[in-house]
Amino acid sequence: MIKNPILPGFNPDPSIVRVGDDYYIATSTFEWYPGVQIHHSRDLVNWRLVTQPLNRAELLDMRGNPDSGGIWAPCLTWHEGLFHLVYTDVKRHEGSFKDTHNYLTTCATIDGEWSNPVYLNSSGFDASMFHDDDGRQWLINVDWDYRPGIHPFNGILLQEYSAEQKKLVGPIKNIFRGSELRLTEAPHIYKRNGFYYLLTAEGGTEYNHAMTMARSKNIDGPYELDPISHIVTSKDDPTLPLQRSGHGDWVETPNGEIYIVHLTGRPLSLNGCEQKRCPLGRETAIQKGMWTSDGWLRLANGSNKPDLETPAPSLALHPWPQAPDKTTFDSGELPIDFQWLRVPWDEQMFTLKDRPGYLRLYGHESIGSWFKQSLIARRQQAFRFTASTKVEFDPYTIQQQAGLICYYNAHKLHYLHIGCQENGERYLSVVSVAGDERWNFSYDNDAANISLPKQGAIYLKADVDFDSLIFSWSLNGEDWQQAGGKLDYSLISDEAGRGAGKSFTGAFVGMACHDISGSRIPADFEFFEYVERDA
Repeated sequence: MIKNPILPGFNPDPSIVRVGDDYYIATSTFEWYPGVQIHHSRDLVNWRLVTQPLNRAELLDMRGNPDSGGIWAPCLTWHEGLFHLVYTDVKRHEGSFKDTHNYLTTCATIDGEWSNPVYLNSSGFDASMFHDDDGRQWLINVDWDYRPGIHPFNGILLQEYSAEQKKLVGPIKNIFRGSELRLTEAPHIYKRNGFYYLLTAEGGTEYNHAMTMARSKNIDGPYELDPISHIVTSKDDPTLPLQRSGHGDWVETPNGEIYIVHLTGRPLSLNGCEQKRCPLGRETAIQKGMWTSDGWLRLANGSNKPDLETPAPSLALHPWPQAPDKTTFDSGELPIDFQWLRVPWDEQMFTLKDRPGYLRLYGHESIGSWFKQSLIARRQQAFRFTASTKVEFDPYTIQQQAGLICYYNAHKLHYLHIGCQENGERYLSVVSVAGDERWNFSYDNDAANISLPKQGAIYLKADVDFDSLIFSWSLNGEDWQQAGGKLDYSLISDEAGRGAGKSFTGAFVGMACHDISGSRIPADFEFFEYVERDA
């Protein structure tokens, strides 16, 4: 059996492709850099992160992108010896307007250097490419309608792409308006037995989410809606452990087995906690499928509800080596699990060279900055974990802080940090932003200004159990003292604060250094350890 989710912790909007015996899933990364995560499997059971292709300024620069902007819904395909990656860079997503720029990049190998991007259009998000068997290529994306009084999700647009001219050509046509559930997005086109199948997501990415199917004899329609409309959804059963199920893709194994990958979420309320929140964000699950005699795709379990376990395909198991829990920074390369916010790699912000054996973060703008913020973190991928680090930091003004951060976005975070008083004495403190749209800090009074030695390294630790967080600190890494009281960790989730309709990412834990004085003093981190505990 395959256990879900296959990509735990903030891996939404899966796009899957098979090349020979290899399977690849691309997922959204939003404001986190590098852009797009691609996981690899040879058995659909075991997956490993192999590349983040949007890794240089020519391909992606998100300075100024808002929280939950950036890379939405990549589409990964294979055609004539090249991987094709279509992605949306969202510069604005609030209010009537959405600024959504769609690009195409290609590469002969999944982990190679991807080509400079080809600009496609900006008419909507969730762009996807289809390679027809007659050699023509097509782009589809959401038609965003900003006019007052009209539903903004205005259907799915289709236009031909010319690889020779490297641009979209010919007429644009709206081919599908969606079902009554509306909010039609995430389109993919496939061809099977003379039909073009159009797969979309509907109902919004919260608890009413669903995967909708339609088909046509012609690529530009008209499309006939599936008799059951939604082939994967959790919206009608709030007791399911996999909620928010929708937005996905499908793949066929060499022997004809069908598997559907889809977005999902696991709310804390189903684990005995009071609040229906998903700190792990939107994750990727997989379900075995089947075709009906009249040519419609269904789940093999006989329903449209996702399972925590689904039958594995008849492929040899291919497990991957497990990454170590503890990361030391003496290899000269940052491990692939770590990401940062918005900007291409900049040695003036963080470096592994200036002090060999350490990750050095140079303090830049504030925690809420959408431009240059020195914060390196990794995804939370389990409900219970411990993260720890050792940091050397010598602040000399009240505007300098560095430490261990549990971060969702500028509105939702907990930060255990070293600072200094006006007299220069170092202290340890905990600040939080608990969903406040004004980004105002609140202080944990039980952890206010814990005195620290004038110099020397400090060990910092975060213990997370579902909806609770406890910070600790130590001078030697063995004798730990709690820093403040138990914190509400559930606010590090889509649903907290402004709500899941405006928050699309997931929880990260990592290292940060902020210096709003402009002096850009460094903080040196000797290691980072992330240990998952049995849930």
